[in-house]
Amino acid sequence: MFLKMSARLATTLKSLIPLPNHHHHTHNQIPKQFPQFSHSPIPANLNLPVRCLHHYNMSSQPSPVPPTDSSTPIKTVKVVIKGRVQGVFYRDWTVQNATELGLKGWVRNRRDGSVEALFSGSENKVGEMQERCRRGPPSAMVTGVNVSPCTEDPGTGFERRPTV
Repeated sequence: MFLKMSARLATTLKSLIPLPNHHHHTHNQIPKQFPQFSHSPIPANLNLPVRCLHHYNMSSQPSPVPPTDSSTPIKTVKVVIKGRVQGVFYRDWTVQNATELGLKGWVRNRRDGSVEALFSGSENKVGEMQERCRRGPPSAMVTGVNVSPCTEDPGTGFERRPTV
């Protein structure tokens, strides 16, 4: 059953994804590289290469947040960023960067025109995020970053919060 489903899926994928013509591996090499599959015949009309995924950018899928090492001390800070930081995608940029670093916390606009964020994670990751905040996204013009220690619960992930 599984093999039939795999063959159908492979045939479907072959019809949806144009493969480059410069592959070095053919279906005849699969049993040599993966002897555990040599007992199952590969349809001759499939003709899929073994190493074709390197031709396609699979990075559009979101990366999972890396787990925090329990032996690493957790640092939590509140950061207020001033300058031209609203209307320049600063919050979205912050969510993307904090998630990439595996941090917990939140980001929000403030009515005074600043952006406020809470970052929690390993000391080096929190420090890296603070440095990134000093630069901000390309359209931002950061004039000041105020960092203070915080004991607030950061939550379980990193989120964008409403303006305060």
